[in-house]
Amino acid sequence: MNKRKKIDGVERDKISVLLASGASLHMISRELNRSVSSIHDEIKRNSVKGEYQAIKAHELSLKRNRKSRKNNPLKNPQIYSYVYDKLRCGWSPQQIAGRLKRDNNNQTVICHETIYHYIYSDEGKTKELHEYLVRQHRKRRHWYSRNQYQRGIFNRVSIAQRPEEINDRSVFGHWETDVVEGKAHKGGIQSMLERKTRLYLAKLLVNIDSEYGHKAQVEMLVDLPIWARLSVTLDNGKENFNHHKLTRDYGIKTYFCDPHCPWQKGSNENHNGVLRRYIPKKTDLTKVSQFELDSIVEEINSRPRKCLDYETPIEAFKRELKCYQLEGCSDSH
Repeated sequence: MNKRKKIDGVERDKISVLLASGASLHMISRELNRSVSSIHDEIKRNSVKGEYQAIKAHELSLKRNRKSRKNNPLKNPQIYSYVYDKLRCGWSPQQIAGRLKRDNNNQTVICHETIYHYIYSDEGKTKELHEYLVRQHRKRRHWYSRNQYQRGIFNRVSIAQRPEEINDRSVFGHWETDVVEGKAHKGGIQSMLERKTRLYLAKLLVNIDSEYGHKAQVEMLVDLPIWARLSVTLDNGKENFNHHKLTRDYGIKTYFCDPHCPWQKGSNENHNGVLRRYIPKKTDLTKVSQFELDSIVEEINSRPRKCLDYETPIEAFKRELKCYQLEGCSDSH
């Protein structure tokens, strides 16, 4: 398909002629080497009283573009200051736009694409705003849709047997866990994520093994109410050899991902990627303190999420705890 972002005047002439000749959207898309959805959107946006004419369509498009540039919310000093400050705090453009909308009674204040366009504009590049993004890409990229120790882990329960209520995130208290390795595989970080609220926790590991891995998992979960630690989904790393102790000592069910399928606990993997922004690969973790790690985790948990209707994970987690405490939700478990 054509990689040009916008349909130009020449193409609008062709669309108008082809429509007048009775051509279908599929025929027009093949003729212009564009997607059917692009042709459909162009006709829908730029038709006047149900009729598409090239000249009028082009005038409407130009008028819309001029109005868009004139009304750019980032020209408002208060909005610009808010966006800039939140970018520096590590918020994504989508989180910034979503939170602004939430704080303004669900009225759209700015689109996240507007923020991205500014970041990758000449002015944004001069200020190097891309360095505040998680991936720090210098150019906007297009969207395209560890060793395993399975044989040594006894009493594994496959993720295929995990109940649907865990899979669809409808029930609170189910966790994912993973390990972020340090430089030369010396030391690591045990991370955990609650699937429904996306609350992220992390503990430093002196060694990546079953003893320290199990100890870190217990430290992160033991002080939570029983109904806030119902299950944990793990991978097949050696740090999870003692998974049965979670069930034996604390009643926490354990499920294991299939070998070489990290996407089966993708939320945790994604958050580990965010953590890597603060603690890049090949970092000597012996020089990182738990206090520093806690500060990073708190900052990550304080960002609003689209999947939470732009609540922060901390807000969502506290709400779930309050729900169970006030309504006796724990009785259902």
